[in-house]
Amino acid sequence: MTRPLVKALAACAAIALIAASSAQAAGTPEQRRACRKDAMKYCREFVPDVKRITACMQKNVRKLSPLCRTQFR
Repeated sequence: MTRPLVKALAACAAIALIAASSAQAAGTPEQRRACRKDAMKYCREFVPDVKRITACMQKNVRKLSPLCRTQFR
């Protein structure tokens, strides 16, 4: 393989790894389903910052829907 091709493949692999870890940081599909409406209702201003949304949700845990609240136990 040529050097530019190897560099391009390495860059693609790094991007895929970052994307996978970012998706995991956003929670499981079940967690996202359970809390999407609450996140938009109480923490919209922090989207797409997952850490700030999580902190906001924890701060508002008493206001969350029962289904979403279970994700924070």
